[in-house]
Amino acid sequence: MEKSNKIFVAGHNGLVGSALVRRLTQGGYDNLILRNRSELDLLDMVSVKKFFAETKPDVVILAAAKVGGIHANNTYPADFIYQNLTVQNNVIWSAFENNVRDLVFLGSSCVYPKFAPQPIKEEYLLTGPLEVTNKAYALAKIAGIGLVDSLRKQWGCRYFSVMPCNLYGYNDNFDLQNAHVLPALLRRIHEEKLKGSKELVVWGTGTPLREFLFSDDCADAIVFLLENLKQEDISENFSHINIGSGKEVSILELTKLICDVVGFSGKVTQDLSKPDGTPRKIMDSSFINNLGWFPKTTIQEGLEKTYLWFR
Repeated sequence: MEKSNKIFVAGHNGLVGSALVRRLTQGGYDNLILRNRSELDLLDMVSVKKFFAETKPDVVILAAAKVGGIHANNTYPADFIYQNLTVQNNVIWSAFENNVRDLVFLGSSCVYPKFAPQPIKEEYLLTGPLEVTNKAYALAKIAGIGLVDSLRKQWGCRYFSVMPCNLYGYNDNFDLQNAHVLPALLRRIHEEKLKGSKELVVWGTGTPLREFLFSDDCADAIVFLLENLKQEDISENFSHINIGSGKEVSILELTKLICDVVGFSGKVTQDLSKPDGTPRKIMDSSFINNLGWFPKTTIQEGLEKTYLWFR
């Protein structure tokens, strides 16, 4: 990329989108094209086509998506598959029709099989059944990867996809019903502290291992790839690129870390009648690591920054 490139960040108010705006601005990219939902409805094909025809961006980063935790995905599967498919198709195809040079599509680690070998490598995509609770969302994201791959294969577009692990940070969703595990835990522990609770009950054994990445590190990785990834680096196996922290933490350890950051001193107990979920989920990020990118923010630092923002 060049500093003068017109860069459209779709979803710039969200968790990853806002981090991308910060990272691009810090990097001297001052020709950003930003539209909120009231200015551009990405579900409206006519509006999206008109927007691309008028603005002619050089680079598109598609961070806009309908996202949520297990409850939201399980309750509204039709919304998740329809809205994500529609946004992806509108933005990616309009970018292609208007000769956008570079495009990055953000997927998710949930595109991989539920019982994929650990750590999860890029080539494990489509090698087994998906987790049923977020299958609709995962199918939409897999279709997005397929569209990006197909455009690159048929037309030589410099388009690729990235698969981040569990992300958290500024502008996250902290709704207790629909949020992912980390922001939901953070809000719950914060509220328990305000109530003066002496005990915090968490589901299951707390032993499942998860990988978390601060959203600003994810944005840094995406910009790094746009600046450094060569066309020949993108092969059939690495058309989508994992982005992870490489660090695992158990749900119980995460809970105690958040308690320390929030200042909750009550007892943490486990409800063993509740399910644990997948025992382990970590990405193999050796491809991007071998290109020279590594995350900068530890889980402790990221939690402290996120809680400060949340307060």
